[in-house]
Amino acid sequence: MSTTDDTQQVSTDEQPTNDPSPATPPEGSADVTQVTSEQESAGADEVDRSADLVREGEVAADFLETLLDIADLDGDLEVDVDGDRALVALVDSEDGAAPRRLVGPGGSVLEALQELTRLAVQAETGERSRLMLDVAGYRADRRQALVSQARTAIAEVKESGERRELDPMTAFERKVVHDEVLAAGLTSESEGAEPSRYVVILPAG
Repeated sequence: MSTTDDTQQVSTDEQPTNDPSPATPPEGSADVTQVTSEQESAGADEVDRSADLVREGEVAADFLETLLDIADLDGDLEVDVDGDRALVALVDSEDGAAPRRLVGPGGSVLEALQELTRLAVQAETGERSRLMLDVAGYRADRRQALVSQARTAIAEVKESGERRELDPMTAFERKVVHDEVLAAGLTSESEGAEPSRYVVILPAG
């Protein structure tokens, strides 16, 4: 931080003028100070961002709890942070199972509820939210199925050398497939328009 540099400067300036060998900062000390300052700043930013994500999750949980009360639905809410996203999961409660009707065919109701929750968070915090919502473990189960599907398609592309188009998917599902393709050393892209946007896996080279 600048405080360290200022302290060094004051110490140097205050050396007696008749001192034949005034003290000077060790060579490279300014660089060390700068690196330390940048690390401290980065650490503070990371802590602030994590606190913001926790706040997003709490706002989302409050919104969803009110919604569940209005609809007279059971379920417990869990809040977590994964990387740069807040995560909120509606799980089974002691009194009953999480309402799987909130998932809908192909996760359509879940996607709509997630967008509604993001808007509620944005209205409260003033910041655009990338919060991820799950209900009854649907996304976790779906992720596992998608990884298996992606690996099968990747193997086919590597063997045939031809591009492979997958079925239409949500943004969350496409992201899972893109990550798996990248990990396998291939490339992929999304084509089409919502809600029929799909992933294309491309052969190497």
